[in-house]
Amino acid sequence: MPERKARAKAAVQASSQKIEKMLGDNPAYRKVEEGFFVIKQGSSRVMIRVHPWKDHAVIRLAAQLVKGVNMEAPLALELLELNAVLRFGSFAYVPAGDAVILCYTLVDRELASREEFLETIRDFAFVADEYDDRIASRYGGQTMEDLLEESVLEQLREPGGPEPR
Repeated sequence: MPERKARAKAAVQASSQKIEKMLGDNPAYRKVEEGFFVIKQGSSRVMIRVHPWKDHAVIRLAAQLVKGVNMEAPLALELLELNAVLRFGSFAYVPAGDAVILCYTLVDRELASREEFLETIRDFAFVADEYDDRIASRYGGQTMEDLLEESVLEQLREPGGPEPR
């Protein structure tokens, strides 16, 4: 078992390095920490996280689309219907925070082609960017962009917060 853990850890490191190299020249990309990256696309943020799995690594793409939405039958049905036709990713609901997310998982072997990986990220990010606004306008809640703007405004209002430029 320790040998398997060591192989998985090595796979995570190798995948993380490969992803960092593939995204390195993208101005919308930011490395948060080892194995955790964020890409901004329009009003959405795609989080890329590398996880151990058996002797390999899996790469989890996730984008929080809307927070504070009421999950009711019309929204649930629309998301399920969309899941049937999406090329990359599927919609999910996270009760903590009443959030709708888009998620997709790749196996480390799928990192062989930089072009294919970047196309996957691009398609995934475009779907996230399109549907965050659409869901928020039809069903309520706040997009990541809304939440980030609100957070910045909160900091500016706090005594001792950052000074506006």
